[in-house]
Amino acid sequence: MTQTLRQPAPDEAEQTTLELDELWSLVLKKTNKRWVWIALCRLTRQVVAYVIGDRSKASCRKLWEQIPEAYRSGHCYSDFWQAYQQVIPDEQHTAVGKQSGQTAHVERWNNTLRQRLARFVRKTLSFSKSEVMHEIGLR
Repeated sequence: MTQTLRQPAPDEAEQTTLELDELWSLVLKKTNKRWVWIALCRLTRQVVAYVIGDRSKASCRKLWEQIPEAYRSGHCYSDFWQAYQQVIPDEQHTAVGKQSGQTAHVERWNNTLRQRLARFVRKTLSFSKSEVMHEIGLR
């Protein structure tokens, strides 16, 4: 993924805006929930980082650490999930509702993912049987 990621120009670094969100999925059975955490650059519409995990602060921290340094200096918009507020520095983070439109691009990406990959639909007969295949299907 990092080979094709466009690095922001030096003058864009401070203006880089990230939209963060998480997407629910499952592996093998409904009780084995997985959350796909996504960081999407608003300027380039590229997914700059993602993490598959639970919905905890630790998974959010992994996402923050996966974001390349050039993008980590920009401003981040997310929903009101508490983990974001605990991990991302306050001066770089704004929690917003969906109606604000500040996370519209990453929400659209999640909808597209659900449309194209049956394993990410909430009520489905198609699902990943292993963690490895779940990540391969996401990539």
